[in-house]
Amino acid sequence: MRLRGLGAGGGLLAAGAAMLPGSAAAAGGISGAELSLAWAIPFVGILLSIALMPLFAAHLWHHHYGKIAAGWAALLLVPLASVHGLGPAWYEFAHVMVLEYVPFIALLLALYTAGGGVLLKGSLVGTPTTNTALLAVGTVLASLMGTTGAAMLLIRPVLRANAFRRQKTHTFVFFIFLVANIGGSLTPVGDPPLYLGFLRGVSFFWPTTHLFGEFLTCAIILLAVYWLLDSWAWKRERPVVPDTGPKEKLGIEGWLNVWLVVAIVAVVIAMGYVRLGHVYVLGQRMEVERVAGILLFLAITAVSVQFTSQALREANGFAWGAILEVAKLFAAIFVCMAPVLAILRAGMDGAAAPLVALTSGADGQPIPWVYFWLTGALSSFLDNAPTYIVFFELAGGDPAKLMAEGALVLAAISCGAVFMGANSYIGNAPNFMVKAIVEENGVRMPSFFGYCAWAAVFLIPLFVLVTFLFF
Repeated sequence: MRLRGLGAGGGLLAAGAAMLPGSAAAAGGISGAELSLAWAIPFVGILLSIALMPLFAAHLWHHHYGKIAAGWAALLLVPLASVHGLGPAWYEFAHVMVLEYVPFIALLLALYTAGGGVLLKGSLVGTPTTNTALLAVGTVLASLMGTTGAAMLLIRPVLRANAFRRQKTHTFVFFIFLVANIGGSLTPVGDPPLYLGFLRGVSFFWPTTHLFGEFLTCAIILLAVYWLLDSWAWKRERPVVPDTGPKEKLGIEGWLNVWLVVAIVAVVIAMGYVRLGHVYVLGQRMEVERVAGILLFLAITAVSVQFTSQALREANGFAWGAILEVAKLFAAIFVCMAPVLAILRAGMDGAAAPLVALTSGADGQPIPWVYFWLTGALSSFLDNAPTYIVFFELAGGDPAKLMAEGALVLAAISCGAVFMGANSYIGNAPNFMVKAIVEENGVRMPSFFGYCAWAAVFLIPLFVLVTFLFF
């Protein structure tokens, strides 16, 4: 079993590299069974850098975070090449970049650019009721256009609606909980883990019918808690609503970008059905339809940039800083987390065997609630899409059986990956992107550990309830 993990862009494939028809040139990767837990040190290092350096070395971090992240990736790749050889190390790097990172960032870039070209106009005032309604709409849209698409569409209107308020950090924390994570649990379009399941044969509407109760429970409780919290903050703050003159009706400007978002969703769905053969990129086997998909994402990005007026983007508060930060940090995160995923994939033959053993009882039967919590705990820090695949395979990897007699286990894996991606900023890519956009607009967000504390207070008790109700 080679060292690998599937990308958070739903397994979409890379473009921009030379595509070589024929057989793979590379000899293969490194077995996860050969790796000790020491190979996880660079991943822990980059995780602690993201968590601690903004607190204790903010100036250094904000000016050099890309170099620091690249340094941690180098601290993995150089020893890997020394111990296992340059060829296998290059193979693993190419695998992560070509099959995981580039597809991930291309899809994210398309959604970020198109979503940032849609301007929701109108006089929105960030009262508790209005804010709750916006979060509810975003939670529903997340399963229709993806958590990234819904987050990019609504984060700026929520920022504008709450510009006059002093106490508003909680609004953006719950925005991440609901719109950037839990809302994406009903379709494969909603969140990358479910899309990876779709590519492996899980029916398109299986999450809709089997995760609806879990989704509804989490959404209703979190929206109710948010409304109470925001109502308390409103009464405590007693904000003065600014007089902006005649109220403007709600409307949408930038309809081209609305249709571009629809096109992105259509491409993602089509790539789950179309089969066009394969090519090789830097020794990595890639399906032609996925290469076409990545090219279409880049084309959609170019169309959005070319035909969206600068005035509209300025009115929407659009900037490129957030996507650049995500691109730099997640490149290193994908490289550094690869050994951890490989060790997990090795199952009982790997260094994480005691952890893997917890998933089954003495009779050998899988334990759904353990799958829920293990998938969720690792999704909180390892990125939820590849973590989903690890536990999907540990549960047998047969979609037909998992959708039938294994439905409870598959539901537990799906909910763990999608829901608990909200537990940290790096659990799901939109989390970090929302944080960056909010901070670009001058709103202070919790630190890495501060955000995790919010999750511990509001999400963990909810997930305990979900465990007792469903798993």
